[in-house]
Amino acid sequence: MKRIHIIISGHVQGVFFRNNTKAKARKLGLKGFVRNVPNGDVEVVAEGNEKELNELVGFCRKGPMFSCVANLKIEYEKFKGEFDDFIVKS
Repeated sequence: MKRIHIIISGHVQGVFFRNNTKAKARKLGLKGFVRNVPNGDVEVVAEGNEKELNELVGFCRKGPMFSCVANLKIEYEKFKGEFDDFIVKS
């Protein structure tokens, strides 16, 4: 099991990025959260198997239909097992 921390920048707020990310992560069986960051970015922290985490990264590179992803900052971290579900944080 692994943990990933992703910061997505571009036109990523107000385009259902968080809800679509939550749906994708849950479909992949990942745990963690997604939230908007005050500077306009979206932050994702997810835990699970490497294959599924890589699929989530692929989704985040494209984003939902009306988004325009400019950059992804990706960091793999030590698995902590602290999440029970994948949620949207305020």
